[in-house]
Amino acid sequence: MKRNKNKWGRSVQLHLDNQKSLYLFVTVLFMMGVIFGAVIVNTMSPVQKENLLGYLGHFFKGLDQQTIAEPKVAFQHSLGDHFKTIGLMWILGVSVIGMPFIFLMIFLKGLVIGFTVGFLVNQLSWDGFWFAFMSVVPHNLLVVPALIIVAVAGTAFSMLLARNRLIQRRGTIYPQFLSYSILVTSMALVLIFAAFFEAYISPALMRTVIPH
Repeated sequence: MKRNKNKWGRSVQLHLDNQKSLYLFVTVLFMMGVIFGAVIVNTMSPVQKENLLGYLGHFFKGLDQQTIAEPKVAFQHSLGDHFKTIGLMWILGVSVIGMPFIFLMIFLKGLVIGFTVGFLVNQLSWDGFWFAFMSVVPHNLLVVPALIIVAVAGTAFSMLLARNRLIQRRGTIYPQFLSYSILVTSMALVLIFAAFFEAYISPALMRTVIPH
């Protein structure tokens, strides 16, 4: 058991060392998305902001009265979204031309988070900040690293595929494909827990900081 644990630890360390530059690039790309999303808030017209704030008001009211979607339904929707995202990233990773689209998905994920947090803070100040902190941050502490890991693994496999099939044309890449698929499956398990947290725990956290 200890031997397997050490072997797994060495494999993780080797993966991190080999893909250090890719992790840095993908993380910076995500952060650029966050910043860009926050900047977009300032380009919205007063009417757009008012309409979105009205929608948020209805959401806050439903959350306070516990009339939003049942946790089971919310869990299914969240899990479905996560699985679609990670499934698409896996497919893009096994295609030679998938890299740009993987990068785009990471950037858009950052953009959505940046816009959400930016709008709440812009319109509701500290109340918005605390609500964003409770509603956006907790489950994304699992979701974002999982997606970054899949993005890096998918990009690395796509590069390997291009090099192997288009340039060198040698050998089998089945072991690498299997490792990539196992890694994606592991991250899918992380996303199941994230979806559970988002559906069953996040609403309770949000109720403690509903802006009034």
